[in-house]
Amino acid sequence: MSNMAAPDAAAPAAEIAATAHVHDLEPAMAATLTPIRAILAAVDAYDGERVRVGGWVRTGRVQCGGTVAFLAVNDGSCHATLQLVVDAAQVAQPPLARLAATGTSVLVSGVLRIPTKRSKERIELGVDAVLHAGLVDDAAAYPLPKSRLRLDYLRDFLHLRPRTETIAAVARMRSQLTFATHSFFQENGFLCVHTPIVTTNDCEGAGEMFQVTTLFSQAQKADKEVLKLKLSEISRNNDDDDGSVCFDNDFFRRQAFLTVSGQLHAEPYACALSRVYTFGPTFRAENSHTSRHLAEFWMVEPEMAFANLQDIMNYAESYVKHLCQWLLTHCLEDMKFMVETHDKTAIQRLERVSTTPFERISYTQAIEMLVESEGNKKFQTKVEWGIDLASEHERYLTEVIFEKPVIVYNYPTGIKAFYMRLNDDQKTVAAMDVLVPKVGELIGGSQREERLDILKQRILDAGLQLESYEFYLDLRRYGTVEHSGFGLGFERMLLFATGLENIRDVIPFPRCPGKADL
Repeated sequence: MSNMAAPDAAAPAAEIAATAHVHDLEPAMAATLTPIRAILAAVDAYDGERVRVGGWVRTGRVQCGGTVAFLAVNDGSCHATLQLVVDAAQVAQPPLARLAATGTSVLVSGVLRIPTKRSKERIELGVDAVLHAGLVDDAAAYPLPKSRLRLDYLRDFLHLRPRTETIAAVARMRSQLTFATHSFFQENGFLCVHTPIVTTNDCEGAGEMFQVTTLFSQAQKADKEVLKLKLSEISRNNDDDDGSVCFDNDFFRRQAFLTVSGQLHAEPYACALSRVYTFGPTFRAENSHTSRHLAEFWMVEPEMAFANLQDIMNYAESYVKHLCQWLLTHCLEDMKFMVETHDKTAIQRLERVSTTPFERISYTQAIEMLVESEGNKKFQTKVEWGIDLASEHERYLTEVIFEKPVIVYNYPTGIKAFYMRLNDDQKTVAAMDVLVPKVGELIGGSQREERLDILKQRILDAGLQLESYEFYLDLRRYGTVEHSGFGLGFERMLLFATGLENIRDVIPFPRCPGKADL
C-alpha cells in the first residue's frame, strides 16, 4: 500500500494532478537547458557557470591524438554555434570520433569558460558529462555534409533541411514575422478571427480550387480487382441527368473546396466587430511552376468596417514597414547571414523600406510610365491599358523607376474580382496592390462593394451562382457599410526580406504541382 496521503477531496483538480504520481515520471528536462542564444548574449555573465546544453553537431574534429573533440553545436535558438570541448579522459563513451560526426545530437553538461585570446571562440563549454548522444548510423550516407549545399538539393530532404543554416534562419525569421503580425494588428485594435479551411464558395472567382470530397473513399478502400467497378458504380450513383456530379451523397452534401482566401468569412466579422484579421493557409490549384507560386501558402488578411481604399493603403504601408523594422530589430544576426550568403542588399532594402514613404500611382499612370519606358526596356508582355501587370512590370516600377515600394490603385474592372467596389467611371474598381522590389506584388486589397444591386450584377457577370453568395449579400441587405481589406502573401514577404530566389525555400513543406512530399 502506498504511503502517499490521499488528496483532500476539496482540493482543486490542478493541485491533485500536480501531486499525484510524480514519482512515476523522470525529472523535467527542457527546463534545465540553457539556450545557446542566451549564453552568447551574456558571455561575461556565464563565464564559470555550470549549464546543460542540447543541440546538433554542425562540425566536429578530434585532435590531440584522438583524446579531445571540438564540436560546433547549434540548438536552433540562434544562427551561431557553441564550441563544446570533450576530453576522452572525462567522457569514455561514446567514442569521440562518432560524437564529432555532423548530425549527431548531444545533451551535455559542463562549465562555460572564456578561452584564451588565441581562440576565435568568445566562450566554450568544457564538457564533463554526455547525458545523451544520438549518433549518426552512417556518417558517409548523411545527406547534409559540412559543406554548404544548394537550396534546390535541400528540397529533396525537407525533413532534414531545418538543420542547415539558411533554412534555420528562415524559420526564425518566419516565427518573428508571425509574432510581428499579431503584434501590429492587436496594437491597432484588430481582433484575430479563425476562418475555415474548407469552404463552399470561390472568393476569387477563378475556379482554380482544390475539391474536398469523400465520394471515392469506398473505391480507394476496395481491392485492386474491383477498383474500376467501384469507381464506375460511384459515378453512376452521383451523376445528374446532365452528366454533372451530384454531391448529395458527399460528406458535406454539396460541393466543397479548400479555401483560396479567408476574406469572405472575415467580412461578416468585420461588419460586426469593426476590425478583424485572419492569418492562415490558403490553396490555389494553379498549374504554375514559377519560383513565385505555391499551391499552399499563408495569407494575412485584415478587414475593416467604416474604411475606404485610402485607409487600407495607409494600413498596408504601415504594416509592411512594421515587419521590416521588426526583422532589423529582432533578427539582425540572421539578416547578416543572408547578406553574407544570399543577397548583399537585404539589410539595406529593409532599412530603406522601413523609413521611406511608398509611392502611390493609379493603374493608368503606371501603364503610361511603362509605355514611356519601352524605348529603354523591352518587356515580354506588351504594355497596354487593361492588362494585368506582370511581374516584370511590377519590378520595373519598383526597382528602376521609383527604386522603392509602389502602391498602384484603381485597376480595370475586367482583371479584378467581383467583390471590389465599382468606381464612378464604370471602368475601374477601388483596388490596390503594394508592389515591392525583388518580388513584385506583395499585397492585394480593395474597398469592398457595399451596394447590393451592383454586387449582385458583379457576381452574375463573373459567372458565379447567386445562391452560393446569399450570406455575402445579406451583409448588404442588413446594415450595409463601407468596408475594405487586403491580403499579404506571407511567403512573398519572406522572399522580399531574405533575398532568396525561390518561394519553396521560405515555407517549411512546399506544395506545388507534382510535389506534396511528407
